[in-house]
Amino acid sequence: VVADTAREARWANEVVPQLVVGDAVWLATAHHPSVLALYTEPPAATRNAVIVVHGLGVHPDWNLIGVLRAALADRGFATLSVQMPVLAADGRRDDYAELFPDAGERLAAAIAWLHGHGYARIAVVSHSMGAAMVNAWLAEQDENVIDAWVPVGMFVPMARQPRHPVLDVVAERDFPEVLSLARSRAASG
Repeated sequence: VVADTAREARWANEVVPQLVVGDAVWLATAHHPSVLALYTEPPAATRNAVIVVHGLGVHPDWNLIGVLRAALADRGFATLSVQMPVLAADGRRDDYAELFPDAGERLAAAIAWLHGHGYARIAVVSHSMGAAMVNAWLAEQDENVIDAWVPVGMFVPMARQPRHPVLDVVAERDFPEVLSLARSRAASG
């Protein structure tokens, strides 16, 4: 199972010309010479940034993610919303686990890009499958690479005890699997 890079390219061709907030930047990873990311500067200079990570089968300006990246910038954080690997539209959720190493490369490239642009403190806000991808990536890190994490609607258990502040966000009427795992994460935390 590999990422559907043609699907990612189609989204980039749709999203980039229609950007109203922020600018397109291109990240390079070991396996992809250019991964779309949407960078939004806040109104005042800051050294704080947030990587915004979308969920299953969408793009870095999709609905909730587009709102978050713009609203966080309005509140004083630079944002970098990264195109995570996706499968074809008929791809199964369980198959996404095979894309987690690719997602980790993209997250590492986002961290490097932000550090290279002067951002010292970096948080991650991630939704659904994106939260599962971040969870897997953080579990592989030998050092603390971020300063805080906000998983939204995460449907997997914590892969490892976090070494940074975590705000585990779950909607009251989220999927039963998300609600159950959130309760077990809270009990073990």
